[in-house]
Order: sequence, then C-alpha cells, then structure tokens
Amino acid sequence: MPFMPLKFTLQKRVKLAQGLWMLYWLLVIAGILIFSLGIFFKVELRKRSELMNNNESHAVPNLLILAGALACGLNAFGGKVCHDSLDPMKFSRWKPMLRPYLLTCCGFNVLLLLTALLCFLMQVALYLTLAEGLRFGIKFYKDTDTPGRCFMKRTLDMTQIEFRCCGNNNYRDWFEVQWISNRYLDMSNDEVKDRVLSNVEGKFLMDSVPFSCCNPGSPRPCIQHHLTNNSAHYDYDHRTEELNTWTRGCQEALFSYYSSIMNSVGAFVIITIILESVDMAGLKYLITALETMAEPENPECESEGWLLEKSVKETLVEQLAKVKSLVKTNQVQEGGDMPEA
Repeated sequence: MPFMPLKFTLQKRVKLAQGLWMLYWLLVIAGILIFSLGIFFKVELRKRSELMNNNESHAVPNLLILAGALACGLNAFGGKVCHDSLDPMKFSRWKPMLRPYLLTCCGFNVLLLLTALLCFLMQVALYLTLAEGLRFGIKFYKDTDTPGRCFMKRTLDMTQIEFRCCGNNNYRDWFEVQWISNRYLDMSNDEVKDRVLSNVEGKFLMDSVPFSCCNPGSPRPCIQHHLTNNSAHYDYDHRTEELNTWTRGCQEALFSYYSSIMNSVGAFVIITIILESVDMAGLKYLITALETMAEPENPECESEGWLLEKSVKETLVEQLAKVKSLVKTNQVQEGGDMPEA
C-alpha cells in the first residue's frame, strides 16, 4: 500500500504544479543569496587573513558558494519540469530524468545539512584561530620591513578602529610585546637604553598602546602612553577612571562578528533545507499523480499520488535487500577473479 496517498483532480494537479513552480523559483533566489553570502563571508575572511592562523575557516564559504550554485541549477530545472508537467508531450521528455533528479536533490539536501552544521561547529575552530592569529599579529606588528608582514600593522590598526577593540584579550596585551620597531628608537637616549637593557630578552616594553586603540568619542585627549602611571597625567587614576582606549579585546569583537554571520547563514540554510524537502515531496506527488491517471488522454480524470509506492517499512526492507545483493555480487566477482592454486 502506498505511503500517504492523496486523490488528485485536474484542478488540484494544476494548483500543485503552479505552487511548486513558484516555490522552485523562490529557491533559485535563495540559492543566489546563499552564493552571495558565501562570497561575502570569504571576502571578510580574506580581509583579515593575516590575523588567522590557518585557512580551515574557508571551508564554510567554499561550501556555501558550491551549494548556492547547485541550488540555482537544480531548482531552475525543477521549475521547468513543473511548468511542463501539464503538457503530456513536454512532460514525456523529462520523465526519464525525474528519478535521478530526485536522488540528486536528496544528496543536495545532505550537502546543505553538512553546510549548516559546519556553520555552527566551525565557530570553535574560528575562535581558536583568531586567538592564535591575533597573538602573532601583535607580536609582528612592528615588522613593517619584513616580507610577508609588511601590512600586518595596517591590518591590525584597521581592525582595532573598525571593531572598536584593543589587543587580543584586552589593551594590556600590548604591554607584553615590543610593538615599536628598533629603527624608531633613539638608542642614545638613556631612558630608552635602560629600558632595553633591563629586559631579559632585550625588548623595549612599555605600558603603551597604538593610536588605533584610542576611543575618539572620549572627551579627554587620548592617553596611549604610560597608561598605568598616574603621575604622568593630570587628574588621572587608571584603577578608577574609565580609560579612553577601547577595553574590549579584538578576539571577542571579531568572533562576535563572524559568529553572527555564521549563525545567520546556518539558520537560512536550514530554512532552505525545509523548503527543498517540501518541494521534493510536492514533485513526487505531482509525478505519481500524472503517472496514475486512468485515462491519460482525458486530463479531467482523477488520479492518485503518493510519497512512497510502498510503506516505509517495506521500502526500507526492499532497499536493504538491494544493497545486500549488490554486496554479494561484488564479492562473487572478486572471488571469481582470484587465480586458481
């Protein structure tokens, strides 16, 4: 007995075909959006690739681009099938392709599900990547003359300005590295020389941050040097006063930005999967309703459509039997190819 059978008249078949046609073209638009979101996400990752320790995060935008392109092609084909379904001559051309098409759509839904899961699961890897990448970015901030790191300072400065953040976890990360190049240090100055010699690694460390950490909305001129020295500034106490530098770390700011993109894209892909499943079920009903017409020459006659020709249990048993027979056949062929002793 068929699974979930429904009776169809001509009017119902026409309405079903029209509804599916509209839904398929809506999914074409969804595919264009997924493709565009993949391009946008990839560009955003590329813009700050110097601050990321690896390229694993690009798996998500690459899958989005692939899924978006496939969605456009598959749903455009489905829309064409629905458009021609009420014309027996045109529909007969598509009939041999419909079974492979539905199987391809099932595989495509699996790809969409994998993409949605990666949007949520890859956020952990992204968080760790940002932490490591920003740590190295701060370390090599001063190396503007070193090949491969020439634009590190610019990238980090633009990131801190755009995302209103400072350092990796907070502004104190700048206190632990020498972020001013030796070429800009006056080594004849006793204070500079003493600071360098007092450090075990010979680094020029100070309680200062780059200009990009300054909050332009602060009423007080930016205090970017001697942040922990109260006597260096008038009416200043770094323990109680709200600093006029960004206190939020760039790891938190960037992760919040990228995770919001990934969550939004993941939710949109899940909605697309639901709509694709509805379209697949509707197309299956339409195909079976057209195939079971008692009088194909008479479009007014009733027909019956279903999702599965047999019950779910019988279908699963049948498919398992096919898989088992296929495995046995392969084993026999492999055994037959063995040379005789």
